[in-house]
Amino acid sequence: MDSDDKTALGFRGAQVCSLVGITYRQLDYWARTDLLRPSITDATGSGSQRRYSYHDVLELKVIKRLLDAGLKLQQARRAVECLRGELGADLASSQLVLVGSKSVLAHSDGDVVDLLAGGQGVFNILPLSGVVSELEAGIVEITAADGADSPPRPRAHPAADYLASAEAAER
Repeated sequence: MDSDDKTALGFRGAQVCSLVGITYRQLDYWARTDLLRPSITDATGSGSQRRYSYHDVLELKVIKRLLDAGLKLQQARRAVECLRGELGADLASSQLVLVGSKSVLAHSDGDVVDLLAGGQGVFNILPLSGVVSELEAGIVEITAADGADSPPRPRAHPAADYLASAEAAER
């Protein structure tokens, strides 16, 4: 049996604990309180074995990382619920910023939201990647409309102007 076959069957509780770095008691509590229930096989009674998928283990590791960063379990639970539910984000691929233990920020649809405040927007992100090309296109358009042969060269940064004038003075 190769490694792909083993992960297809899932991971047993003891394996998950070892991979995530938590105790079996924590894993059991998290499953019973619906923080993360195993997606392959849930417990059906005494003696039954839970089976966790690779994605389950990845999410558990993220939760553990939040706890290691200083969040309380209740805060980690709130952040995870907000990411999964209200934002519909994949927990394992999310980028989070912790601001002490007061805020967990995530990027969602151009906004930075606070997961501990239920996904309330905190900042708007303004993408600036196209500003230079938009400006250059506008300059070309304006100079063409004015009948100029070539557009004026864009001004360099003020520091570059200063360096150029200092070099010219030395000559």
